[in-house]
Amino acid sequence: MNNDAMNPITEDDIANYLANTPDFFERHAQLLAAVQLTSPHGNRAVSLQERQAEMLREKIKALEHRIMDMVRHGNENVVIADRLHRWARKLFQVPSARELPASLVEEIQSQFMVPQAAIKVWDVDGAHAGEGFAQGVSEDTRTFASSLTQPYCGVNSGFEAVQWLPDPAMALSIVLIPLREGAASGAGPAFGMLVLASPDPQRFGAGMGTDFLERIAELASAALSRLRGQ
Repeated sequence: MNNDAMNPITEDDIANYLANTPDFFERHAQLLAAVQLTSPHGNRAVSLQERQAEMLREKIKALEHRIMDMVRHGNENVVIADRLHRWARKLFQVPSARELPASLVEEIQSQFMVPQAAIKVWDVDGAHAGEGFAQGVSEDTRTFASSLTQPYCGVNSGFEAVQWLPDPAMALSIVLIPLREGAASGAGPAFGMLVLASPDPQRFGAGMGTDFLERIAELASAALSRLRGQ
């Protein structure tokens, strides 16, 4: 019995043959013009060369979109970095340590267009222990702040810290930023926490990047060390 009849040629066989025989179309150049394919942009038939050109144009268009996205994200990062710089500069200009927490919060709201923000600092120097920013924090919240090794971004799940905000009911998405000595991602105990909030549930999503938030945490922590007598 003929082996070809038992093992008919498949499409994979043809594809493998063409892939391993690059000079096939050189010997049969007329086939390139004769092969007709259906265009993805309609029911009209197009030549193999035209279909390849369409595929190439689609790849180029996809690459252009990726490049534009990269440029857009790059521009957004430059804007955020500039705002971070202005915010940090304002911190250096605050003359009194007692004024730092309020100024820090006001400037974050102004520079980063955050609808609500609040801050609490504990373990402060005795001269500041009676200030509003140093009171009203439970031991559970202090422990929770110390457990965060990066800012929390997401929905408000009944966190005590949200009650520090002027209008807790409008905090539909929040950021909780632990304040500690050194790197924001360190394991040291937190001595404070910064809360950002928005009425937009998508503003502070769980998947958002935290690089700039960590820079805010480190700058704020360094500035607020003045309240701790350091």
